[in-house]
Amino acid sequence: MTLQQLHYIIGVSESGSFNKAAENLYVSQPSLTSAIKEVEKEFNISIFNRSSKGISLTQDGKEFIQYARQIYAQYENLLEKFGEGFQRKKKFSVSCQHYSFATKSFVELVKKFGTSEYEFSIFETKTLDVIENVATQKSEIGILYMSDFNRKAIKKILNANDLVFEKLIDCKAYVYLWKNHPLAKKTSISLEELKDYPCLSFDQGENRSIYI
Repeated sequence: MTLQQLHYIIGVSESGSFNKAAENLYVSQPSLTSAIKEVEKEFNISIFNRSSKGISLTQDGKEFIQYARQIYAQYENLLEKFGEGFQRKKKFSVSCQHYSFATKSFVELVKKFGTSEYEFSIFETKTLDVIENVATQKSEIGILYMSDFNRKAIKKILNANDLVFEKLIDCKAYVYLWKNHPLAKKTSISLEELKDYPCLSFDQGENRSIYI
């Protein structure tokens, strides 16, 4: 079965006549009839009832035509989106962890270049997913945090995926304390000094995506 044959069957069902359908489709009636018979033979069904009074859909034909219209509509959607004359937008995607500066920079980028030529997207996700998205070209760049704690592991994964890490900025870690906290008077605090206190961290369990 071909898309052309589906087109013929839809045309006949809408016109209610082989003669009229042949005229509308700019094809000879014998060719039209032959194409439909091939489909009926392929699926071992009768799509149309033929009589001296004209044609009508069989019970199988009514069900078949529903699927045929869905399939052909999808084909027309593809033609509309990717067919000749279609100008596809360039895509630019960023994957990152949950960083407010990255989101702000992304928004400024969209404002600068606009959406007439580019389709922008940003994914807030886990560290490993950031790397995977860039490695699989789902995103052009990825933004993640590297420290002495994770540097060795991340570099190993980057090297395995033939990716390069380029430093953007050096970030300091800050501790927010109650003014009368025992550590509040110190100018710097080590992780060892914080180990006995509760810690809140960003949960990377949920991915978020924004498309523009």
